[in-house]
Amino acid sequence: MKQLLLLRHAKSSWQDDSLSDHQRPLNDRGERDAPRIGRLICEQGLIPDLIISSSATRAQQTARAVATECDGKELLQVTDELYHAAPQTYLSILVGLADNSERVLMVGHNPGIESLVEWLSGEPTTMTTAALAHLQLSIDSWSQFESPQDASLHGFWTPHDLD
Repeated sequence: MKQLLLLRHAKSSWQDDSLSDHQRPLNDRGERDAPRIGRLICEQGLIPDLIISSSATRAQQTARAVATECDGKELLQVTDELYHAAPQTYLSILVGLADNSERVLMVGHNPGIESLVEWLSGEPTTMTTAALAHLQLSIDSWSQFESPQDASLHGFWTPHDLD
């Protein structure tokens, strides 16, 4: 059985209007929340075997903070494909993964990541910044991942839940 963690990047800054959307960094709240979600992942025993992040600065910073908390910096892969990706893009990346990763964390953006969680879980979901969804997949190989029937939502957290 495979496990999928989907994390929306933490809160980003809009202060520097000379930066493109892709370059926007985390703001103070994002810098606080990203490691908190990383600690939650560790406390829940959900340490990923692989972390795949959007190439946007705010997503990479979020992924690095989580990886630091989980002692998994070497597990981080960055891809342009997840920058404002549609749910189908997430799925196409997942089905191409090697099977040695049992638990994968993907860090991305709305609306795609929220749509993906909702599609897979069958439940309306609001992925606020730094929200984390944990899905159990009834598959033994990533290449078998085809439909929502393969997934069930086993946990959902936001930074607000940690206060």
